[in-house]
Amino acid sequence: MSSVLNTVSSLRLSRVYNSNNNNHLRLPIHSVLTPPSVSFTRRRLTIRAADTDTNEVKSKAPDKAPAGGGSSFNQLLGIKGAAQETDKWKIRLQLTKPVTWPPLVWGVVCGAAASGNFHWNLEDVAKSILCMIMSGPCLTGYTQTLNDWYDREIDAINEPYRPIPSGAISENEVISQIWLLLLGGLGIAGLLDVWVGHDFPIVFYLALGGSLLSYIYSAPPLKLKQNGWIGNFALGASYISLPWWAGQALFGTLTPDIVVLTLLYSIAGLGIAIVNDFKSIEGDKALGLQSLPVAFGAETAKWICVGAIDITQLSIAGYLLGAGKPYYALALVGLIVPQVVFQFQYFLKDPVKYDVKYQASAQPFLVLGLLVTALATSH
Repeated sequence: MSSVLNTVSSLRLSRVYNSNNNNHLRLPIHSVLTPPSVSFTRRRLTIRAADTDTNEVKSKAPDKAPAGGGSSFNQLLGIKGAAQETDKWKIRLQLTKPVTWPPLVWGVVCGAAASGNFHWNLEDVAKSILCMIMSGPCLTGYTQTLNDWYDREIDAINEPYRPIPSGAISENEVISQIWLLLLGGLGIAGLLDVWVGHDFPIVFYLALGGSLLSYIYSAPPLKLKQNGWIGNFALGASYISLPWWAGQALFGTLTPDIVVLTLLYSIAGLGIAIVNDFKSIEGDKALGLQSLPVAFGAETAKWICVGAIDITQLSIAGYLLGAGKPYYALALVGLIVPQVVFQFQYFLKDPVKYDVKYQASAQPFLVLGLLVTALATSH
């Protein structure tokens, strides 16, 4: 579901040029691949892969591999510094970026906790696990594969060794994976609605809405990622709000106050998304994408980033205090403090060099804050 939150690293998406653009980039894709044809009509969007014999497409090492040969562990997680791989199933897994699944899984946990109706029995545990599979491997995997598909031009500049621009996987294989993960996620969502006995299939429609958001984020003509503010907020909402809503709707009732609260929390997700923009400044400039580091400069953008993360959480703590939940508010403030420390220790010093280290250090405290907020709203 996520549509759309890369942890949330590796979520940077790129611009795919219109065929009328005179500055169209030529991609260093394996010579047996032919660019896809994308056509729009008023009623439907059709994506047609070229007639490529997948048996003829051989995985190959890229022309420009990361220094040091890369890590096999990083390859399986789908993060930078990955080793080059020829096994198609490992490449398919890499495209889904498993490192981005945990925030969605955690969002389902928070939604279930906020419902106040989750019980530690076999049925509820099975429902929650199925919802996590829908949100993480299926719909986040769909989103990440789709992102890489539309990211192939900018990856040819920033990371030419990635599976699609390097030619390690064919067009047909990528497109079939996108459809398989999307339909699998929507199918699980519908099954959950039937299992719970919803009169209105809310989980299915949340999954469908999140999938649509993921598409318009990455693909023309809307391509939300072209705008640093709108795109990053959409990304934040996909990683925080949507899985929370699914978990809460599965075990209880999704109320308007929770919708507003989680959308507010998504501003912190906007800040997290900005962290991933710094490593793509070169490619964003080349393709004309207005990410916040490009629009405001790296120095200003890094303060916008930490401000969005910290001020949002402090606002939530203030809300909890005003709602008569002082202990939860205090716990949330206690979780904000180490995030600020790591921001000064890593991110504000060099957002490109320390982006992974910062996110690994600070984000566990942010996601724990989400659970504290969820527990507060359930009482």
